Amino acid sequence: MRQTIYILLSLLIFSCNQPSKKTGKEPRTVQKYTIEQFYKNIDIYGGSFSYDESRLLFTSNETGIFNLFSYPVDGSEPQQLTFSANESYFAISYFPDDNRFMYSADMGGNEIDHIYLVNLDGSKIDLTPWEEAKSNFFGWSRDEKSFFFISNKRNPRFFDLYEMDIETFEPKLIYQNDEGLDVGAISEDKRYLALTKSITTSNNEMYLYDRESGDLEHISEHEGDAEYNPQFFDLSNEHLFFKTNENSEFQYLVKMNLETGEREKVWSTNWDVWYAYNSFNEKYRVIGVNEDGRTIVNVVDLATGDNIPLPDFEDGDIKSVSISRSEDLMLLTVGGSTSPNNKFLYEFDTKKLTQLTHTLNPEIDPNDLVPGKVVRYKSFDGLDIPAIYYQPHSATQREKVPALVWVHGGPGGQSRLSYFALIQYLVNHDYAILAVNNRGSSGYGKTFYKMDDRKHGDEDLKDCIYGKEFLSSTGVVNTDEIGIIGGSYGGYMVMAALTFTPDEFAAGVNLFGVTNWLRTTRSIPPYWESFKKALYDEMGDPYTEDSIMLYKKSPLFFAQNVTKPLMVLQGANDPRVLQVESDEIVKAVRNNGVPVEYVLFDDEGHGFVKKENEIEGYGKILKFLDTYLKGESDENTE
Repeated sequence: MRQTIYILLSLLIFSCNQPSKKTGKEPRTVQKYTIEQFYKNIDIYGGSFSYDESRLLFTSNETGIFNLFSYPVDGSEPQQLTFSANESYFAISYFPDDNRFMYSADMGGNEIDHIYLVNLDGSKIDLTPWEEAKSNFFGWSRDEKSFFFISNKRNPRFFDLYEMDIETFEPKLIYQNDEGLDVGAISEDKRYLALTKSITTSNNEMYLYDRESGDLEHISEHEGDAEYNPQFFDLSNEHLFFKTNENSEFQYLVKMNLETGEREKVWSTNWDVWYAYNSFNEKYRVIGVNEDGRTIVNVVDLATGDNIPLPDFEDGDIKSVSISRSEDLMLLTVGGSTSPNNKFLYEFDTKKLTQLTHTLNPEIDPNDLVPGKVVRYKSFDGLDIPAIYYQPHSATQREKVPALVWVHGGPGGQSRLSYFALIQYLVNHDYAILAVNNRGSSGYGKTFYKMDDRKHGDEDLKDCIYGKEFLSSTGVVNTDEIGIIGGSYGGYMVMAALTFTPDEFAAGVNLFGVTNWLRTTRSIPPYWESFKKALYDEMGDPYTEDSIMLYKKSPLFFAQNVTKPLMVLQGANDPRVLQVESDEIVKAVRNNGVPVEYVLFDDEGHGFVKKENEIEGYGKILKFLDTYLKGESDENTE
């Protein structure tokens, strides 16, 4: 939950007939692109190698909704594999010995995921057909004769671990979870499970479960707050690799001997290790680091200990890599703030690099887009707040532009140097954007991460308000035209700003944000049970005297304070922030005589995945902002 939807934003300011003092670049006029042009970009996810390593399985929204495509590794034309028109399908994996494949899908964004098999003849089978159960793929067994998945079909509150044989497709329960533990890793011989239990959002415990003996060993005894995150077991089944920030601000990688308990720190920096894994036969180790809003990927040759040189990309960073079973090929995911993610195929021996995808709409000139810039500014108490700043090419001290403070989801998310079409769309239409990583954001150490606990809508909101000081300091923002925008927890921050500090922002755009914490904390999905105690520890327990605190930080109960124009976007199937949250805040603010626009999609959940809805909803955001920040229309939005 503290992970949540990262919706970055972009841009701020400068333009005149002379170079900007802030950037040293000549302000210039750029082509204005429509919302339809921005959403002709393609989003690509996944990348499972086929059994013969000739093809890759991707998820793409090229058709307007997410479907599966097969891409040849030589860069030739892809083949569309699924043809859904209503529900989004997300690729899981090719089968290990033929071209069958699996994908995951829910219904209308309700997050009740099922795992589907598509046979060679195109027929489809729901492998997890339990109507109200959520099931998620957890990896292939080492012998590739079965795969693992977790499901809450037995008990809606907890996820058990199952193994499914690919001859019979009969699920076998291999770990019954009655204590709210989460499976983190499975040893290659299936004997050991690394499990975690959430205590708070900054503190958890880790256990080693021996399936042969039935013993459950606590392996994370520590003082103070620390997080533990199992990554993988080695092929010898002798060591567990895990991340932790025990006695450190940042996550580092540790190797633990299962027999002796001896531990060795194997990778650390002054940033969080984000993920780590070994390639199929342990020739390489991949380590991703979250370095100040961007991902730094390290590929280590385990025989020599040397880092493998990776290709350089001018318009983006390598976000992740996937190494084939043969360890001859590597799939690179590359993107940046001005470039949607693309996929490249790298051959270790020849160092040949092949671009497989071209995701930016060719109608858009990349030079018209604006790269994000990492900045920092002081908050009310002197704390340095990191942010991503986007300045329109047209911005100038003579012709100042309106601006938006963007707030990410979470709590505990992070705005990063990644591409988001809505950001570039708004910046392209002359809105400066400051994507704030307020206290409580991940990626900046555990002290910073905990600083918003039980202070939500107060100190983290002040961090966003002080972002206005940074925008003012650029000299190119019209300080009377600063709005606030955010999704999920960021949407809550929008409503908190308009409610508790009604004079700070000129308008607000709330994308599926919480407005009534009492209801939200009482109506979380049952499968969040293992995390509920940690959530209540941070936010407050609605069944105790904390309910007073939750009431006081809920914008709905103080909606009479809202005086500035508001836009709300919501998915009717959202299981996290229920539609009633948005219905009620819209009604309450309209009662104030304040302009409110409400955009509701019947076929979306927590976040929008259909292009037609993104085009409609995000296009209306620009019209709303043009009306109430730029003042370009006298018509009220209803």
